[in-house]
Amino acid sequence: MTAPVSPSPNGHRGPTFPLPWLVVVLAAVALAAFLVATPDGLLTKADMIGYAVCHRITARSFVIAGRQLPLCARCSGTFIGALVGFFGQAVVLRRRRATEFPPAYVIVILVGFVLLWAADGLNSYMTLVNGPHLYEPRNWLRLTSGALQGLTMSAFVYPVFNFTLWRRPVSERAIRNLPDLGVLLLLEAGMVGLVLSRWAFLLYPLALLSALGVLTLLVCTNSMLVLIVVRRENVVDTWREAIIPLLAGFTVSLIQIGVIDLMRYTFTHTMEGIPPLR
Repeated sequence: MTAPVSPSPNGHRGPTFPLPWLVVVLAAVALAAFLVATPDGLLTKADMIGYAVCHRITARSFVIAGRQLPLCARCSGTFIGALVGFFGQAVVLRRRRATEFPPAYVIVILVGFVLLWAADGLNSYMTLVNGPHLYEPRNWLRLTSGALQGLTMSAFVYPVFNFTLWRRPVSERAIRNLPDLGVLLLLEAGMVGLVLSRWAFLLYPLALLSALGVLTLLVCTNSMLVLIVVRRENVVDTWREAIIPLLAGFTVSLIQIGVIDLMRYTFTHTMEGIPPLR
């Protein structure tokens, strides 16, 4: 029995994605391996995802209900902020398949956010190594600059993802103007406010959103790469058809996380910080 076929942009017909059942099996195996190989506990699983992308220095992380979040303050802002940015563009602004970047003046503002994030990060790093710095870093600054960076990442990744995935993407800007950017900034401000509140009942939601933010960015990026490698860009019409390429990206992402976690723990023997930067 052959895989379903559909026309590709160049006029040829071929399977929407090669070996779909193999992709499902590999995704299930990768997920099972991650769940079995990592320590027990839902929050600990989230920690292991954060461990692959974040230094997790305790002093530079938020602690809620006596427990450190999976990501440091800056990475919490970045990855949850990116997730908020995706949600804002797709659901709030309803630009579900938009493929065009923001106008030039909005891009200039977004680049300014990146420069702010980089400047605060450099200043923070200099304090870590006892170097010269302009001001004492604060976790709320790390979180805020991270959220702006996350929004910027989502503003560029989202249209590229749509352009790569969908057969009929929409030729419109995901962020059209300053009011659109203002809406997204309000959403980011709400996220920052929730983290800064440190309400105990937010521990699980924020921890899981941290892990989900990391996975979302990795899966989007890896799914695009897989589609390009197997030459199946622009063949998806519905989210049901998108499941297989997304599962392929999910599998690659879990493998990346597992390899990085293993290598990092082998060299550092700790889940918090990177010796001697602790």
